[in-house]
Amino acid sequence: MDCIHLTGIRCYGYTGYLPEEQVLGQWFEVDVTLWLDLSVAGKSDAIQDTLDYRSIISMVQHLVKTAKFALVERLATAIAESILAAHNVEQVQVRLSKPAAPIPDFSGKITIELTRGLKSRLLAN
Repeated sequence: MDCIHLTGIRCYGYTGYLPEEQVLGQWFEVDVTLWLDLSVAGKSDAIQDTLDYRSIISMVQHLVKTAKFALVERLATAIAESILAAHNVEQVQVRLSKPAAPIPDFSGKITIELTRGLKSRLLAN
């Protein structure tokens, strides 16, 4: 299966467990991998035969900027579900990072990675 990688989508949002995270906000970084058939676009060289990844980037940015979830796991799931619902992809992987999580004496970043597909979505319904 073919895939498109969208990496380094950086935006400011208000998801976090601590109340101040939902008021002050923080930076998030999102990488998305989309699995879909690119064979037609590879032959036709026509934009209508592929995925307009500008719309995916805009969707991710909008969700990060407007969502106020307590958990980054929920935000990553919302991103994956939105992409699957709105675009012709078979599977999506979302890597969501908080590069400056408010944890004392911790200078690393927290990253959630999840993979969702049409089959798993159909089974859940």
